[in-house]
Amino acid sequence: MAPTPLPMEPTGWFQVAWRTEITVGAVHRMKYFGREMVAWRSASGRIAVFDAYCEHLGAHLGYGGHVEGENLVCPFHGWEWNRDGRNVCIPYESHPNKGRRIRSYPVVERNEAVWIWYDIHGRAPHFDVPDVFASFGDDKTAHDYYPPVPAATLYRQRLELHPQYVLENGVDFAHFKFVHKTPFVPTFTRHDFSGPVSFVDFTIAFDAGVAENDVNSGVESINAGLGCTVTKSWGMVDNRTMPAVTPVDDVTSDVRFTVWIGREAGDDSPEITAYGKTMAAYIIEQFEADIHIWAHQRYSDPPALSRKEFDGFTALRAWAAQFYPDDGAVTDPDRRPASQGRTS
Repeated sequence: MAPTPLPMEPTGWFQVAWRTEITVGAVHRMKYFGREMVAWRSASGRIAVFDAYCEHLGAHLGYGGHVEGENLVCPFHGWEWNRDGRNVCIPYESHPNKGRRIRSYPVVERNEAVWIWYDIHGRAPHFDVPDVFASFGDDKTAHDYYPPVPAATLYRQRLELHPQYVLENGVDFAHFKFVHKTPFVPTFTRHDFSGPVSFVDFTIAFDAGVAENDVNSGVESINAGLGCTVTKSWGMVDNRTMPAVTPVDDVTSDVRFTVWIGREAGDDSPEITAYGKTMAAYIIEQFEADIHIWAHQRYSDPPALSRKEFDGFTALRAWAAQFYPDDGAVTDPDRRPASQGRTS
């Protein structure tokens, strides 16, 4: 498949792991945005994400590098780097090299996940990762839901899709009957694209005869940029979900999906139950049906929209444009084009 015309280096927060994957002392290798990276957790439990190569002579810190206290130690010559990517020790010199720095990324641990802030120009974060509970303004907390990791998660690597496809799905009322085989059509009650964090809500109206009783249900979504979405579903199966799509290179992305299922009344089990797993599997199955479409989709620009689709798709695409580089300039001195190979 040819690369999408949408830039694969949008600005924003992107999930690179679940937090339980990076234990104290671990050095975790990964590749995102065409860059080799490492994530590591210090002795105090704080996490850092770096470009993978030592600034000394270019050793890959994920192959033999190790954590000592609050620093990451290069396997080649023992140079030590702190969480900010600063050299703090050269074991055979009396002073560190204060002039060199490994590119480090702003990191947030939230919603069982590890998020990094990526911006091609090296700018600081200007919005936050929403909380899958607190951001919806109700009284529910994580204690009201079964723990999702790892039993209620999905992880698909290097699929040929773009993060914006997932966001566009959020305003696409027409796909429900055809992709998910549902007997209802959602009615959108909120489209708010006024800032970098957007809101999309809808309610569900069942066709006549489908349900014996009226069911008041719906979905509320908070989209923090293109890489981070949290949803609250209510009325049928109480759940929260978190789809996250992170570009790997110019063509592919990793997809993660985390599902919190509301506990059955009186159940305070520390682990997810058979009921929780069954409900989560159903929700993941529905998300997989979307993935099957996205992974084989060609971005249509301009799209052939129907009258009812026009407002939602037009507003979302105009909102999404703010997260793409505004020109081809490279202002981050640590950044080199992916075509030049590895970066350090």
